[in-house]
Amino acid sequence: MKRNFASILAVFLILSITLAFTVGCDDSNETGTIVLATTTSTYDSRLLDFLLPVFTEETGWDVQVISVGTGAAMQLGRDGEADVLLVHAREAEDQFVADGYAERRYDVMYNDFVIVGPYHGAISHNDDIEQTFRDILDQELLFISRGDDSGTHMRELQIWDALGLTPEGNPNYLESGQGMGATLGMAAEMNAFTLSDRATWLAYPNVMDLIIVCEGNPRLLNPYGLLVVSTTLEPTGAQAFVDWMISPATQALIATFGVEDFGQPLFFPEA
Repeated sequence: MKRNFASILAVFLILSITLAFTVGCDDSNETGTIVLATTTSTYDSRLLDFLLPVFTEETGWDVQVISVGTGAAMQLGRDGEADVLLVHAREAEDQFVADGYAERRYDVMYNDFVIVGPYHGAISHNDDIEQTFRDILDQELLFISRGDDSGTHMRELQIWDALGLTPEGNPNYLESGQGMGATLGMAAEMNAFTLSDRATWLAYPNVMDLIIVCEGNPRLLNPYGLLVVSTTLEPTGAQAFVDWMISPATQALIATFGVEDFGQPLFFPEA
């Protein structure tokens, strides 16, 4: 009887040690794939091509990217189809948190918006966004809106609204319903004006005769935020991505992106 009890105890101890070791190994080596829903600007500017291979190499986590407008990215989060969001519409992001879809928003980086248009001089280079938008309407100049509920589209509508201007219904106000790169191409083909984030503008040098006509206004500041979706099935990976993005090393890496090719960063760290 004593021998049987000793044997049972030995087996129990071995199983306990094995289980503890296995659990410990799983916790420390957990990797997999997370789904990142993000804006077209981080994709079109090639920032993700620059960052994600480093993230995967350092953490072991792979990232599946869904590049859509901010509104669509946040809907993917609400629908439980993304683990983490990288977007740029501060009011909508704060509401996303308030509605319980994420615990908090993380500052990560910023750049700015610019108004671009034909070089022929209908609007001279300036920093007065109010006068620029008024001139576009008053002179009946063609304006291409994203019209896709993206962060850029949301900011454009906020500016029109803050100025008390109503472009909808104007025959010279068109909606592309597409991403930033495609919208820039459409504006170039039609000699039109549009609002663009600076990173995508710099990453698309083939926009023919378009130039920046308005920049440097506080209304054009463009902050980006990170949100871990509350329903994520990969909370470890999603948080690992956020922690990596806001770490000092990655923030320094973001500050270098674009300098070699454009002589200036395309994004500025803000964590």
